[in-house]
Amino acid sequence: MARILLVEDDHALARGLAAILRGEGYSVDSAHDGKSALAMARDEPYAVVTLDINLPGMSGFDVLKTLRARGCRAPVLLLTARDSVGDRVKGLDFGADDYLLKPFEPPELTARLRALLRRPAVDPSPIIQVGNLEIDRSRCEIRVAGEPVELRRREWVVLERLVVRVGKVVSKERLSAEVFGFDEAVAPNAIEVYIARLRRKLGPQGPTIRTMRGLGYVMEDVAAGEA
Repeated sequence: MARILLVEDDHALARGLAAILRGEGYSVDSAHDGKSALAMARDEPYAVVTLDINLPGMSGFDVLKTLRARGCRAPVLLLTARDSVGDRVKGLDFGADDYLLKPFEPPELTARLRALLRRPAVDPSPIIQVGNLEIDRSRCEIRVAGEPVELRRREWVVLERLVVRVGKVVSKERLSAEVFGFDEAVAPNAIEVYIARLRRKLGPQGPTIRTMRGLGYVMEDVAAGEA
C-alpha cells in the first residue's frame, strides 16, 4: 500500500482528496502548512508527496527545496492554481517531478500518481528491521526471528504505521484514519482489537507494542519478553 503525503492548506479540499485517494487504495497523511509537512516527511518514508504551492507561512517551493536538500527522493507532484510557465519551470527546477493545475478532475490526479509510482523505486532498502521483526514492504512479507507471520490487510496497516514511527507515540485517531475508509462505521474498540491481534501474532520474540493511556501506542525496539 503506497503512502502519500498530501500537503494542502484548504482543509475541505484536503479531506475530499484524501477520501478519493484512500478509495483508490492509498494510505494518506495530510498536512496543512509547510512546517507540518516537513516534520511529517522527516518521520515517514512516503512513496509520493502532493504539494500545494500556496501554503501559509512557507511556500510550497520552499518546502520542496528543503525536502530535496534533506535528501528526500520521493516523487513530488505540485498542485496549484498558478498557470504561468515561469512557476512551472521554477517548480521543476527545484526538484518537482510533475505539475497539475487546479482545478483538476480526480481521475487525472490518480493517473499522474500511478505514473509516478511506476517509476523505479527510490528507496534503496524496502526492508525495515525492529529487533527480531523484519518487514519487507516491497513484498508485503513479515518475519519474527526468521519465521514468517501472516497478517490481514488492516493488521498490516497498523503494524506499518507503528514500525515507521518506532519509539514514537501514534494516536488511536491516526491509526483509525489509516485503517478505515472515509465513510466506514468504526466500532469504538476496533483499534484495540487490531493491536491485540498484532501482539499475539508477533509473540514474545517480537517488539513490544506499549499502550500509552490517553495518547495512543508506541512500538519499542525490544522484545515483549524483555519489556
